[in-house]
Amino acid sequence: MRVELQIDANCEEPFAVLHISKLTPAVQEAIKILENEGVQRMITAQAEGKVFVIEPEMIEVIRTEGRELVLYSKSKERYLLSKPLYELEALLGNDFIRISKSAIINFRRIHHAEASFNGTMEVVMKNGIEEVITRSYKKQFKERLGV
Repeated sequence: MRVELQIDANCEEPFAVLHISKLTPAVQEAIKILENEGVQRMITAQAEGKVFVIEPEMIEVIRTEGRELVLYSKSKERYLLSKPLYELEALLGNDFIRISKSAIINFRRIHHAEASFNGTMEVVMKNGIEEVITRSYKKQFKERLGV
């Protein structure tokens, strides 16, 4: 792909124009990156009556547990979240992928994934947490893995 860059000291708000023949997943990812430029990606969560600021790199899994939305860190610390799952998914960006209606995982923290029963898959994170990738999200997950 050919890239052209114009630097203009008088430009108050940067913008990008893409000339493409079709919208591909790679172009969609590039658009997401450009749209989220400068957006603060830290997450606030609660545990033991305290509010914590958590960097996305420290997040392993975000999932619903009953009526609670829970975040697990690399060290398996458990935090409660107040934002809906879809907002967190949009905020976190490329390193995170939805694997079911109730879970998002940090793609960079996957230890391994394997086929399971009923056409689902199971993913094991580097901190040992296990999650199920439902059938409706399996294709997207495999595409992201490149298999």
